[in-house]
Amino acid sequence: MKKQDFTVLKIKDLHPFPDNPFRVVEDELLMEMSESIKEFGIVTPIIARPKEDGDGYEVIAGQRRVRASQLAGIDTVPAFVLPLDRDRAIITLVDSNMQRENILPSERTFAYKMKLEAMKRQGFRTDLTSAQVGEKLTSVEQLAKQSANSRTQIQRFIRLTELIPPILQMVDEGKIALTPAVELSFLKKDEQENLFTTMESEEATPSLSQAQRMKQLSQTGRLDMDTIFAVMTEEKANQKETLKIKTDKLRKYFPKGTTPKQMEDFIIRLLERELQRKRSRDSR
Repeated sequence: MKKQDFTVLKIKDLHPFPDNPFRVVEDELLMEMSESIKEFGIVTPIIARPKEDGDGYEVIAGQRRVRASQLAGIDTVPAFVLPLDRDRAIITLVDSNMQRENILPSERTFAYKMKLEAMKRQGFRTDLTSAQVGEKLTSVEQLAKQSANSRTQIQRFIRLTELIPPILQMVDEGKIALTPAVELSFLKKDEQENLFTTMESEEATPSLSQAQRMKQLSQTGRLDMDTIFAVMTEEKANQKETLKIKTDKLRKYFPKGTTPKQMEDFIIRLLERELQRKRSRDSR
């Protein structure tokens, strides 16, 4: 299709693509886009397809431009109208939106899943096992070639679709990192609900080791509310306060050959003796 083949569509005839994983957030960037459109118009036409029921059009690429135009008081947008079937529309939607910056983990998660399912329906191999020499690439390997993420990383993102919404939101907010989130995705839904309740009440999120331990407990059927609470309230290694004193500063107080552990034990004993003396004096 040539660049001049675009048409002009009324915004009232446009509809969001069903299950579009990419959200339109009315943030500062959208407001800036709206001001730019008000002054210069839309430089790049959106991509749309006719709705299957004939009632208007579905936006494949450019939902943010459509919303920015609405905010600018504009009621029409330039558009390429393509006769895409649903699977080709999904692939086009994902490919066009993945070029954006600041994509949330949840958006990437469901976009990868949607595209892989569309590729499967189009005849791509979608098994996630290693391909043998000479075999065609699986769909996930094809997708990895087209994106900035590796095959393994794509699989990890897709695992996040197993998280309940409030935990996935915590991943979006940066409260839970990707690696522990992947481990938590193996928990059953009711276990995740119990975990979320515990995280809220204790104002804490699991470390990677805690997430891995809960996954193991879940797989053996031993992850109940009490167990989750016990795991979540244990002291994490990075929460323990430490005091470090260089051994060079202590050497002159100890015989030659004294190990750091022996120094530590001796200092603790001295402090305990001093504490006992103080308590003895205070009790007189």
